[in-house]
Amino acid sequence: MATTLGVDLAAVEERVPPLAALAVAVLAVSTSAILVEWSRAPSLVKAFYRVLFTTLLLAPVALGRPSDRAAFRRLRGRDLLVAVASGAALALHFASWFESLRWTSVAASVTLVQSQPVFVAVGAWALLDERVTTRTAVGIAVALVGMVVLAGGDALLGGVTQGARPAYGNGLALFGAVCYTGYVLAGRSLRQRFPVLPYVVVVYGVCAVVLLVATVARGHALVGYGGREWLLFAAMALGPGLFGHTVVNWALAHVESSVVSVSLVGEPVGSTLLAAVLLAEVPTATTAVGGVVVLAGIALTARSRADE
Repeated sequence: MATTLGVDLAAVEERVPPLAALAVAVLAVSTSAILVEWSRAPSLVKAFYRVLFTTLLLAPVALGRPSDRAAFRRLRGRDLLVAVASGAALALHFASWFESLRWTSVAASVTLVQSQPVFVAVGAWALLDERVTTRTAVGIAVALVGMVVLAGGDALLGGVTQGARPAYGNGLALFGAVCYTGYVLAGRSLRQRFPVLPYVVVVYGVCAVVLLVATVARGHALVGYGGREWLLFAAMALGPGLFGHTVVNWALAHVESSVVSVSLVGEPVGSTLLAAVLLAEVPTATTAVGGVVVLAGIALTARSRADE
């Protein structure tokens, strides 16, 4: 029976209500943008250590379970190539989103990067020939309208913009959403056939290697950061990484996917509220309106696809 830090994981899974775990996960992922903003390290360095530390936390658990060890041995050939592609796409997602937070507001960045259900629906239709229902199409259209308002409304209306280069930051956030879509679509069939932990450990491992190569190529230092930075790196891995996205993956086996998908709309809301309190970053009226429209489109798209 697998344990980590002296905790019996199987016993914990039996006792934790799935909806309560999902609520904790949404709160945990909502802290991600704040932790990234607090860190003064280069974006690639922050992304690398978040993924590396998350992998190091999960790998001993996966290797401690016989069923997970057997899954590792089954991962070869085409499946391994798919895992590598998923990890590379995830690395691009983290790199572009972390960098976007340097240039635009937390509210805009998190909302736009969280729009990936819309891009997943479009990608599944274009690449996998999946059917798009009327409700899904309406959700996509609503989200796209909100994105236009959110990404360029303040500039178009001559209002006050937030961030040094909001258009650039918003573009990076959208690119991050597209990259996350690649991660989801590339690894979807693999995730259905492999347990969560082995899949995540392999993909995160690839992601960490890609981010490491990019960090070194850009000439960023890997060491020499103060204690505060290392604590923030660890917090990114433990909070958004372990208690956030990993718990979300676990919840998918215990809660309807529609509930999980729609609940993740809470991340932009939570991040925006935390940014207002902890960073004194209050979104503009245009950002707030555009964000609400985007979230409504995301929720409609995610719910309609989950109900198919």
